Amino acid sequence: MKNFKIITLIAVVGLLIIGCKDNSKKAVTPEVIVPQQEEVTNVVKALFNKVLTHKNINFKISTKKEGDSNILTIVPSGLSITNETVTHKIDGTITGAEIEDLDSDGFPEVLIYTNSYGSGSYGNLIGYSVNNGKSMSQIYLAPIAENNKVNKGYMGHDEFAIVETSLVQRFPIYKKGDTNANPTGGTRQIQYKLKDGENSRVFVIDKVVEY
Repeated sequence: MKNFKIITLIAVVGLLIIGCKDNSKKAVTPEVIVPQQEEVTNVVKALFNKVLTHKNINFKISTKKEGDSNILTIVPSGLSITNETVTHKIDGTITGAEIEDLDSDGFPEVLIYTNSYGSGSYGNLIGYSVNNGKSMSQIYLAPIAENNKVNKGYMGHDEFAIVETSLVQRFPIYKKGDTNANPTGGTRQIQYKLKDGENSRVFVIDKVVEY
């Protein structure tokens, strides 16, 4: 009887060992999902993404790298006649984007701010104005470098912002002998109002302040 119990115990232990081996063979290794190369590339190329909304009108703004250039894409929605996508090749990067009804006509303007590559970081603006809720047209802003009334001491490093219903542009003033990294002439701030021009809406200088 004692020998029988020993034999039975050995058999049970053997079955348990075999069962453990079988279970280890059946264990499922968690699946590791590796993104496709195209998905990874798309993530890397997406440089700027933002959606701006005013009432029922939306603008999806994004940039992506194509070769040595950055391509800005603006996709409007909510316009009653045309929601055509527009693209711009930009020399530099997007520093910000805002939306506001700048001319108080009940429909928004969307403004995208850019800075060029290089030590100067010259600012530029790409803007669109909504035409009575039906379509949109581009806004013109004259470059500071072309305006002799306000470009004295100008060497870039612009900043843009919407303040209430005005566009404000500010930049450091450089004196003779200043290095690009060390302007000593203070800051010039220009306030613009949106007006109807001959062919499009334009930003017109309303006020200039130095401090």
